[in-house]
Amino acid sequence: MISKLPFGRTGHQSTRVIFGGYALSNAAQAEADSVLAHLQEYGVNHIDTAPIYGNAERVIGPWLAKHRDDFFIATKTRRRSRTDALDDLKRSLERLCVDYVDLWQMHGLTNPVGWEKVMGPGGALEAFIEARDKGLVRFLGVTGHGDKAPAMHKRSLERFDFDAVLLPYNYLQIQNPRYAADFNELVELCSRRKVAVQTIKSIVRRPWGSRSQTYNTYFYEPLDTQDAINKSVHWSLGLPDSFLITAGDTRLLPKMLEAAKCFENRPSDTEMNAITDDFDMQAIRCSMSDLK
Repeated sequence: MISKLPFGRTGHQSTRVIFGGYALSNAAQAEADSVLAHLQEYGVNHIDTAPIYGNAERVIGPWLAKHRDDFFIATKTRRRSRTDALDDLKRSLERLCVDYVDLWQMHGLTNPVGWEKVMGPGGALEAFIEARDKGLVRFLGVTGHGDKAPAMHKRSLERFDFDAVLLPYNYLQIQNPRYAADFNELVELCSRRKVAVQTIKSIVRRPWGSRSQTYNTYFYEPLDTQDAINKSVHWSLGLPDSFLITAGDTRLLPKMLEAAKCFENRPSDTEMNAITDDFDMQAIRCSMSDLK
């Protein structure tokens, strides 16, 4: 079974691995049922999804109708106005077959223009507070991709007391000094406030570039051998009190679950550097901002 930790200040004991619902973006119901049952075999009790993840909310919903109490459910909205965000939430609740979600998140909030709209009069923040007050959501969060995410999340936390953040974290991205500094500042702030830190892109190899996308990982080409996945997952889980969201392809899910199940210690830099051929370090350094 995969170990659990308090999910920030929410009071929920979440598995350190959270299922990334994007993996079900193209799934039929039978496949989704099989994947969700497989999660329970590992004790995974937390699902992250979003309206723009294709079929995900629709195929997760019938499972939740029978297993609602088994999962902490997070979804998101990319809508930036109060009215549009509330409409988005209503549709998510209908698709997920639930009366409330545990965590509602502002999706991809890293653009300064969008940020100003969200936080201003009539912005989505008003919808988030209203939905929480009405019991439609229990906790509020913010997510982001790309190298601006840590600094923008810090700005969001300075504006509003969110319960969770979500952003990229992997061995390669932390080789970028600016990203590492911003990330560490954010984590320190989250630690002081007991804000849950969720990480994505733990098994990135390099941007897809002009290569054909052979996995359902939209932004990047993933590592796919068990050894490389073990090392990368263990490295990301080495961040204390954090949670790792699985990659967007069901073929990678069993390997990531196995890696998390056997996690004990973070690999050393020497061990991580031993798989730099898999990482394609030069391509990553030239295209870090593409890993959004």
